[in-house]
Amino acid sequence: MRLRFAAKRRRRAEVMSGDPRSWKVGLVGYGEVGRILAEDLRKAGVAVAAYDIKLDDDRAGPLRDHAAKIGVVLARSHADLAGQADLIISAVTASQAVPVAQACAPAIGQGTWFLDFNSASPGAKQRAASRVDGANGRYVEGAVMTSVPPYRIKVPLLLGGGGAKELAPLLVALGFDARVSSEQLGVASAVKMCRSIMIKGLEAMVIESFTTARAYGVEDAVLASLKETYPGIDWEKQGAYFFQRVIEHGRRRAEEVREVAETVREAGLTPWSAQGTAERQAWVADLADDGLFGARGTKEFARSPDWRTEADRILAMLKAEK
Repeated sequence: MRLRFAAKRRRRAEVMSGDPRSWKVGLVGYGEVGRILAEDLRKAGVAVAAYDIKLDDDRAGPLRDHAAKIGVVLARSHADLAGQADLIISAVTASQAVPVAQACAPAIGQGTWFLDFNSASPGAKQRAASRVDGANGRYVEGAVMTSVPPYRIKVPLLLGGGGAKELAPLLVALGFDARVSSEQLGVASAVKMCRSIMIKGLEAMVIESFTTARAYGVEDAVLASLKETYPGIDWEKQGAYFFQRVIEHGRRRAEEVREVAETVREAGLTPWSAQGTAERQAWVADLADDGLFGARGTKEFARSPDWRTEADRILAMLKAEK
C-alpha cells in the first residue's frame, strides 16, 4: 500500500512539473460548458474525466452518449473524479460552487489544481478556496467574461488567487485564453459579478420592455427610439438573442444573479436591481420548464430571429390566467 501511494505521488509530481497536455483534466459539471471544454480538450489529445449529478438519475443518457462519443471517462462521484485528476475544473451552477469544492476536497491529491469556473460571489469563492487549500489542493478562481459557446475554450478567462500566475501559462498551453486578474482571491469574481449586474440585467429589462411594448402594440416605435439613442446596437437582433439565452439558460442565469446580489450585499449595498433580475430570469425559466416555449431542450427559438413569437406566447399565457 505504501509503495503504491509513493509511486502515485511520484507520478503526480512528474506530471505536474511537465507538459500540462499530459494531465488528466477532471470536469465537475457536464452541462453545456463542461461538454464544450471536454470536446476541445479531447481534440487537443488531453485525457478528460467528468462527473455530473445528472449521471445518477434519468437524465444520464445524453451525457453518457456524449462522453462515449468523444472519449471522456465518467467518474462515479466527486471523490472518484478528484482522486484521478491533475486539474479539476468546477463548472456547475452558482449555488453549487462551495458544495462541489467541499465534496472534492477529501479526495483531492497533493498539489492538484482546482479551477473554479463558476459565477459565484467573492465570498463564495473564498469559502470554496478554504475547502480546497485546506485539503492540500491548489485553488484558483476563474471568472468567465462572456458567453462560452461562441468562443469555446478560448472564452476570455480572468484568474485570481495566489496560484493564478503559475496556473495561467499552463492553462494557455491547454488552449484556454487565461490571464491573471489579481493574486488577491475574489477580485476576478468581483469583476465578473459587477459585469453581470449589467449584462443579465439588460437581458431581463429587454424581455420586460419588449413584451410590454408588444402588449400595447408599440414595439416598432420603441425599437426605433432605442436605435436613435443607441445606434450602435441592432435591437432586433440583440432582443432575439436575449430572449433565446434566457429561455434556454434562465435557471442557471437566475442562480448566477442571486450570487451577484450577494456580491452587492457584501459591498454593503441593497441589491434591488440584481434581485429583480434574478426574479425575471427565474420566471422565464419556470415558463420554459412548463413547456411554454416548445418541448424542453429543443432549439425551436434558436431557428427564428424574431423575438415576437416568444413575447406573444408569454402574453397569451398571461391572458389565459386572467
